[in-house]
Amino acid sequence: MLQIGEFSRICQVSVKTLHHYDKIGLLVPAEVDRITGYRYYQPEQIDTMNYIQRLKRYGFSLEEIQNLLALSDNRELSKALRQQKDKLRREQQEMAIVLNELQTHISVFERTGDIIMYQKSYVIEVKNSPLMNVLANRAVMGVDEFGKYYGTLFERVPKERVTPTGLNGARYYDEEFNHESSDVEVFIGIKEKDKADVIMEPCECAMTVHHGGYSTLSEAYGAIVSWIIENGYEIAGAPFDLYIKTQFDSLSPEEWETEVYFPIRKK
Repeated sequence: MLQIGEFSRICQVSVKTLHHYDKIGLLVPAEVDRITGYRYYQPEQIDTMNYIQRLKRYGFSLEEIQNLLALSDNRELSKALRQQKDKLRREQQEMAIVLNELQTHISVFERTGDIIMYQKSYVIEVKNSPLMNVLANRAVMGVDEFGKYYGTLFERVPKERVTPTGLNGARYYDEEFNHESSDVEVFIGIKEKDKADVIMEPCECAMTVHHGGYSTLSEAYGAIVSWIIENGYEIAGAPFDLYIKTQFDSLSPEEWETEVYFPIRKK
């Protein structure tokens, strides 16, 4: 048996961490001396500790690791590992986008001396939004769930024999935005008016075009709202995005193009 200090040194994990793992039931000592309270571990538990450390490096939470340790079905375990791999790949792609944005920001700042110049580059215009017949899916959803709700819409296309126009977007109904849970309507444009869930009638909007990834769309929203206030308008309906150029066009994130519409009226 190994005393907790020896086990800590071998596994390169602090005694404090081992105490915490014991408390939450993640890795319980093989034996605890009833008089001294000393914890002892079996040599076989070294493998378990190393496995826990590896799962932590993969980005699993302690709660998730506890569930993985309890799995006896290899298929379920393989599924969980593959899902985490996909999650890490998405995070890697997002980090590449952030690094590219940072480099562009540095270049613009060093050229102009204006640290927020990127927020002043949006051209705002007043125009009518397009008339759109759409298949729509409205729900309280997180940003990461958009794909799931779009998936159900695209599954309807062949079943309902409709013709997509290629104009897809999302409309936001909440006054406050919550990344994890907001009232959002995702939609895809179709040609058949009689088969549409919603007819999005043209309305007067303040509109701008956002170039780049979706993580910086808030900059376009901020530019539009500032313009609305400064020019004597007020917001008159739920704002929406139209995705003009996306990753599905085999474009890099800096080439993506999103039109942002805010319905407005004069005060």
